[in-house]
Amino acid sequence: MRRIYRYLLIFFILMGVGAGSVRAHKVNLFAYVEDGRVYTESYFPDGIKVKGGSIEVQDVSGATLLRGTTDDQGLFSFPLPKKEDLTIVLNAGMGHKSTYLLKRSEM
Repeated sequence: MRRIYRYLLIFFILMGVGAGSVRAHKVNLFAYVEDGRVYTESYFPDGIKVKGGSIEVQDVSGATLLRGTTDDQGLFSFPLPKKEDLTIVLNAGMGHKSTYLLKRSEM
C-alpha cells in the first residue's frame, strides 16, 4: 500500500515540474497602432520586461518586413510598413517565443 502512495506522490511531483516548465517558456507580447506607428510591449508572466528580445515583423505571405530589438523596458516601435495584417514575432531567448497578429482592422 505504501508503494502505491509513493508512486502517486512521484507522479504528482513530476506533473507539477512539467507544468512549471511549460509556464517558464511563456512570454507576453502586445501591439497596437497609434498615429501610423506600431508599438509593442513584451514581458514575462512575472512582470519582468523582455530586454534585448528579437522582434520580427512579417506580412501575410510570411515575408520579413523588418527586424528590431526590445529596449530595457520591453518596448519596440516602428512605422507602420503596410496597412494589412501583420504578424509580430518575439524571440526572448531560451525557448521564450510569442507571436501577435495585428489585424488590419486595428490600424
